[in-house]
Amino acid sequence: MQSRTKRSLSPDELDVLLKESAGVGCRVQRELTDGWFNTAYRVLLDDGRPAVVKLAPPADAAVLRYERGIMATEAMVYRRIAALPGGRVPAPALLYAGEGFLVVSVLDGIPWDKAVDHLSPADRATLRRELGAITAHLHTLAPRDGRFGYPAAESALSAPDWRTAFTAMVEALLDDAERWRSPLDVPAAGIRALVAEGGYALDEVTEPRLVHFDLWPGNIFIDVSQVGTDTGTCGGTNGQGRAGGQGARPPRVTGLIDHERAFWGDPAAELVSLAHGGDAGPDSDLVAGYTAAGGGLDFTPALRHRLALYRLYLGLLLVVECGPRGYGPDHLAFCRRTLAEAGSRLRALG
Repeated sequence: MQSRTKRSLSPDELDVLLKESAGVGCRVQRELTDGWFNTAYRVLLDDGRPAVVKLAPPADAAVLRYERGIMATEAMVYRRIAALPGGRVPAPALLYAGEGFLVVSVLDGIPWDKAVDHLSPADRATLRRELGAITAHLHTLAPRDGRFGYPAAESALSAPDWRTAFTAMVEALLDDAERWRSPLDVPAAGIRALVAEGGYALDEVTEPRLVHFDLWPGNIFIDVSQVGTDTGTCGGTNGQGRAGGQGARPPRVTGLIDHERAFWGDPAAELVSLAHGGDAGPDSDLVAGYTAAGGGLDFTPALRHRLALYRLYLGLLLVVECGPRGYGPDHLAFCRRTLAEAGSRLRALG
């Protein structure tokens, strides 16, 4: 995906950056173009390890308020995940982290969205249950300072309670919307009123937990190499999956990536992005896996109200980011529809 926030380096420049900052050079194999915000390269490090180098936007790039410094969030999340017992949340290993870049290990498998057409209903159910369990383990991570909000952004985007933090997060996007003249198709005052009306529901969240908030299928890697020969072919097109086999081992989740949007907040907010990969309702395989692994989700009216607020927030974010990233009219139209639908569903609760 093309974006104005992407930083481009030549192979020689990337090699120099790593040698000077991490003490190891690299040979670029290819650019990974699926990302929407950062630039990523598949490389071979001088010590022989394959890796992915992720570059933050240039220092002078126009970004949203919550996006300032969020590569530090991703590095923090990788470190916290690595400290969990038993590899409960699979993810790349953080090899190096420097000013404006990360180097992580290469995952087995391929992104879920690249394999979806090759999965049987039973495979999808198995994977969704496993993903639910992984998400529950991710949500055991809590901030060391007890605050809600974005961990690496400006201090105004965090607070000691969830209602204040979430309201500040919305306000930051509304400020960005005004700066970029984003077509929200609804007055900012109307969005503020909807958030205020949900204050009672937000107040039910008293313990901050790590929320990835971008767990759509493209950020979830799965191994389908032993499901059958067809999925093995699919894996080969990506260049990261193993060759297909004749075995009957079920598919598995091999890792979660792109943690930079993470915040400390309500674990239920995770369902908003997880819903892009399938059913995330109370009777879903995802929620069954989540609760079996110890996660708690009680679909009360208050929780459903919060989910509507989080859908509104995501819709707002999608529309506003189109400005600094320079996305085209087709994508902007999709984002505007997403925001409009979220607003309609939230107003219907009133």
